[in-house]
Amino acid sequence: MGESDRYLERKIQKLTLGDDNNSLMALIGINTIVFISLGLIQVIYYMSQSTGSAFEYEILRYAILPGKMRNVASIPWTVLSYMFVYTGFVYTLINLLWLWAFGSILQQIVGTQKIIPLYIYGGLAGAVFFIAANYIFPQLRNEVEYATMFGGGAAIMAIATGTTFAAPHYRLFRMLNGGISLWIITLVYVFIDLLGTPSMAHKLAHIGGGIVGIAFIFSLRKGTDWGKWMNDFYSWFSNLFNPEKVTSNQHIKNKLFYKTGGKIPYIKENYITQERIDQILDKINQKGFKSLTSDEKAILEKAKELDL
Repeated sequence: MGESDRYLERKIQKLTLGDDNNSLMALIGINTIVFISLGLIQVIYYMSQSTGSAFEYEILRYAILPGKMRNVASIPWTVLSYMFVYTGFVYTLINLLWLWAFGSILQQIVGTQKIIPLYIYGGLAGAVFFIAANYIFPQLRNEVEYATMFGGGAAIMAIATGTTFAAPHYRLFRMLNGGISLWIITLVYVFIDLLGTPSMAHKLAHIGGGIVGIAFIFSLRKGTDWGKWMNDFYSWFSNLFNPEKVTSNQHIKNKLFYKTGGKIPYIKENYITQERIDQILDKINQKGFKSLTSDEKAILEKAKELDL
């Protein structure tokens, strides 16, 4: 295991449900809320002695992705909503555990702001591959009218492949003869996932999500962040409902930097930020530990001492 992997392993062990700005836990929370909400609605339908098909026709079909383009055009939001829809406790639990397992590693490598965009990109790719497969293959084309897909399989596959592409030699279960490399765990996951996927269209959808996961991290290494516009839009939208934030920031800026009262406005300190640590870890993953400068090695060592 490399220096970055040892550092990441210790960081991931500190990850808790209470972390601030934890996009992974927010994502798991959204999936859980949708699952519980649909479950409660289904119970209401059951208690009202409605048939199971009534729930599917009146509620579920407006949230899951249809395979036919004409149907998608009538409910276009399903290209997003389907990836948050789950039915069945065991199926939901297993998928969310996989999401947490891979996402907790990836979040420490590339930061919390990349998790949700990658999940969405993977889900969108899955939707495209699913719909395309239903038209390309003759045996699927005959059943396209009834084809549907739901669940975050393609999106989670994107998280899994993206994580593995970012740190393939990260080791898990170190008590087992030094640990198992992440890429081996991913192969097992892909095999289980594709084996349990019901149709060829669904399998291709998950493969499409996996391809996007690799492309996302590859692009990030080249300096292009596909998720930046999503995070910028979210920040802009959030600030619309928090006008005091801009005023407060401007007040602080004026107070600290323009009304110094003759004091020295800036004193250089050796302050280690999480962003700086993430940059160093990215450099290690891309070029190896030997590529670090002496200052970068000192920062990483200091971060370990401070237990950051």
